[in-house]
Amino acid sequence: MGGCIFNITSFFNFLNRRQKITIIVFFDLLCVLGSLYLAYAFRLGMLIPVADSYTGIMATIIVQPLCFWMLGLYHGIWRYSSVPDLVRIMKAATIGVILSFLLGFLFDRLVDVPRSVFLIQWFVLVMALGGGRLVYRMLRDKDLAPGNQFEGDRTIIIGAGRAGEQLFREVRSNPALGLYVIGFVDDDPQKKRRLLHGAPVLGKSEDLPILVSSHSVDKVFIAIPSASSDVINRLIHICKDLDVEIKTLPRLADILKGRVEFQDLREVQIEDLLGRQEVILDSGTLGSMITNATIFVSGAGGSIGSELCRQIARFKPSKLVMYEICEFNLYSLEMKMNQEFPDLRTEYVVGDIRDQEKVSCVIEKHAPKAIFHAAAYKHVPIMESNPDESIKTNIEGTRVLATEALNHGVEKFVMISTDKAVNPTNVMGATKRVAEMICQSLYDSHRTTKFMTVRFGNVLDSSGSVIPLFRKQIKKGGPVTVTHPDITRYFMSIPEACRLVLQAGSIGKGGEIFILDMGEPVKIVDLAHQMIRLSGLEAEKDIHLEFIGLRPGEKLYEELFSNKEETLPTIHPLLRIAKHCDVDLDFEDDLGRLLNLSVASMRSSSRLLLQKLVPEYKPQDFEVSTSSDDYLEGDGNNTKTVQ
Repeated sequence: MGGCIFNITSFFNFLNRRQKITIIVFFDLLCVLGSLYLAYAFRLGMLIPVADSYTGIMATIIVQPLCFWMLGLYHGIWRYSSVPDLVRIMKAATIGVILSFLLGFLFDRLVDVPRSVFLIQWFVLVMALGGGRLVYRMLRDKDLAPGNQFEGDRTIIIGAGRAGEQLFREVRSNPALGLYVIGFVDDDPQKKRRLLHGAPVLGKSEDLPILVSSHSVDKVFIAIPSASSDVINRLIHICKDLDVEIKTLPRLADILKGRVEFQDLREVQIEDLLGRQEVILDSGTLGSMITNATIFVSGAGGSIGSELCRQIARFKPSKLVMYEICEFNLYSLEMKMNQEFPDLRTEYVVGDIRDQEKVSCVIEKHAPKAIFHAAAYKHVPIMESNPDESIKTNIEGTRVLATEALNHGVEKFVMISTDKAVNPTNVMGATKRVAEMICQSLYDSHRTTKFMTVRFGNVLDSSGSVIPLFRKQIKKGGPVTVTHPDITRYFMSIPEACRLVLQAGSIGKGGEIFILDMGEPVKIVDLAHQMIRLSGLEAEKDIHLEFIGLRPGEKLYEELFSNKEETLPTIHPLLRIAKHCDVDLDFEDDLGRLLNLSVASMRSSSRLLLQKLVPEYKPQDFEVSTSSDDYLEGDGNNTKTVQ
């Protein structure tokens, strides 16, 4: 019998659409006639009195199938019939029965026909139409087919909500995935021991170790798109000693399709554990700044610059000018942009922001409305060894680009800065602070171009970030190198940082230093432990951690604003403004002396001039105090200078 049923469902696979619809229409017509017959039988206990009801029968046979057609009953796919299809059936049956009644009444006033016949027919018709589609779906889902639904990798789904239910249906309807869902786990006590599509809710998340062992589970899928980082962390911790593969659905904002599908599942990523809230943009203000305007991005091939370009492109600028010194980075960006935004008008320019003639020529040619300045040297230890390059790019490059933006009437200039510019202890941070002061000085002096700065901390997976380094070290089997057990950093994803940069640029009036809300700082050693755990390994048992000491110029922790800066709120909850001090009158003279130094002089004397420009800059070789608590409770500079 099971084989016969399976052959019936398989038979439909060989029919074309026209043949399938013909069969469905014929089935629905039988449902109409059968429901009418049963309505008379239930009401009068006899066959239909044809002589008295000929008009009503004909009206029913013609009108009701026509209503089914007009209301889209033949546009759906029976295999995926669900609640919306049932609603459509009820609507079509209701309209069809009402029209049948009205037409019959108009022709012969339905003499000797009880009015309740139509109510009974409606009920039977809905049951027949919906039941037929339900049975077909059950057959296609192999609920009535033998055996093989119990074969495959044994899987538990965490979350018996809507996402979990949809994921279960997707897995069950695709035997090729080789998965067998034994049940669900959910922390809602009201769901315990209940069934979802025949699969039981086995218990709470705390029961996972016992369930995995007793049911020989191979895979665990986390189907809670709205789960916080604390929830994901807890689930990962519960599963850390279990020999199972763990995957999760993307966050709710990333699931744009109506259905949850198996291919949406992915490995748990470090971003899931850091607790960042979703950044919601004000599309109106961004559109007024970007849409139908020419936008210029410096450092376009870098981690931040390339993501800025992609996000700017979504707001349909009239032209996007991408300026980058690295030919390969620009080529890679061009390939991605052409694939994602084939209709966007673009300009790819290889150039150095320190080349004033080139910068001036490009800005004059394209006349951008806004410039996003992402080009910079950012690697702290390398810049500590090469202060001349840090000064020439981060300071001179910013001065050249900002001055030419002012000279050519650019409306907005947004410079991307760093938390290392606050109370800097390294050359890179000091040069970025000087770059902030250049923008501030130009705005204070002219106020024609709206100069503003956006300051934030580390971004995940950017070039030179600790995340890719840890991944490589884990892949090689360790050791994972951490500079200090107490070192902390702020983290944010690249897309999130870029969205806030754009938002700051859209609401800025000029002269502001915007500070992004980076959340709580993360201990790097905790980050290393989490990444090792996500790789299915255990720190110190499988992967050794090695503390290598602070590198030149590094601090134990970073700050987003100095003690001299007050912060003010903005219209966006994740953006604040640092109320900064005015630039000294001697700033331009001191800046000129710094930039006029020879390369040799820069290497020997630059730190002294940087310290004059940025009084809070404390260049020193670090000998961290023996007590990390004393350090953290101090002013951030509790170190001993080695002369």
